[in-house]
Amino acid sequence: MAGHSRRSVIAGVAVAGATALVAGCSGGGEDPPAAQPLAGGGPGQNTAPGRRVVIGFSAPAADHGWLAAITNNARRQARALPDVEFKMVASGANAGAQRAALSTLIAERPDVIVVLPHDGKELNAFGVEAMRAGVPVVNLDRAFPDPAAFRLQIKGDNYGMGVAAARHIISRLRTRKVEQPVIAEIAGLDFLELTQERSRGFRDTLAAAGMSVANRRAAAFTADSGQREAAHLLQALPHLHAVWNHDDDQGVGVLAAVEAAKRGEFFMVGGAGSRQAMQTIQAGGTVLEATVTYSPSMASSAILLARLIAQDRGLADLAEFEVPRQLVLAAETVTRDNADDYLHFGF
Repeated sequence: MAGHSRRSVIAGVAVAGATALVAGCSGGGEDPPAAQPLAGGGPGQNTAPGRRVVIGFSAPAADHGWLAAITNNARRQARALPDVEFKMVASGANAGAQRAALSTLIAERPDVIVVLPHDGKELNAFGVEAMRAGVPVVNLDRAFPDPAAFRLQIKGDNYGMGVAAARHIISRLRTRKVEQPVIAEIAGLDFLELTQERSRGFRDTLAAAGMSVANRRAAAFTADSGQREAAHLLQALPHLHAVWNHDDDQGVGVLAAVEAAKRGEFFMVGGAGSRQAMQTIQAGGTVLEATVTYSPSMASSAILLARLIAQDRGLADLAEFEVPRQLVLAAETVTRDNADDYLHFGF
């Protein structure tokens, strides 16, 4: 998908764009009935000021570039909305501490809570508690497994990231006419469901093309862990054709390990779409030639949609009265050819 289409998706979530039309089907060659006005109203309705609302927010500490962008995007978006009061609570060092802070927030009765949990399964009970107390929850990124724990769930397409990375690798290997490719994978934290989904999408897509992963290492979304695991992987595989690294922050360490080992016979696909990774792709000179997106712009969308939920409004460009229950962002492939289109979304 081109960068311009991504802008269209985000603009739709941010409630800009033309009014949608409902097209009817008819038989017998008759003209279709005229489109009826939508419940959502005309374009621009969502940007009109509404009643003042309080949006509570919690996300893990910004020890990673992507997490820092999540919090910064949420805060910046809230500040741009004159009818929103942004109330951020400390997430603590783990799921238990975040759960305690969020329970206190429930007692303060904000209009809606946006939360990126330390762990979706461990914080699921909070979501259920808040929803039962009449406080809608927007669950961001790390999913609550129980549908009763959230009003809206927004996340990236983790399985789709694996699919996109594998498709790029398959295409490049076929172009090079590599018959028995040696493919490696450097994942993130293995206990997270999102990591498992990324690996599954990667594995499934390779298998459909008759390919497989020769060696897989799990890092921890940090540059240090990426360098360590990449060094082990390079020692285990004296020759490689392609590597998928799940996360561009840990990719900084991966590239350092590649340089230290003086390896360059393979190409690499990154993950998440950091600005630094995109600029590295543009500059050339390293094994990194593409990255697949997992944009922190989802935090901005979470605030925009939380506001509409609290104000009992829907999306102006949709026929339905209410904001949808789920939003999954597309995983898109960024290369040297289209990096300029995506730099704006890099963290």
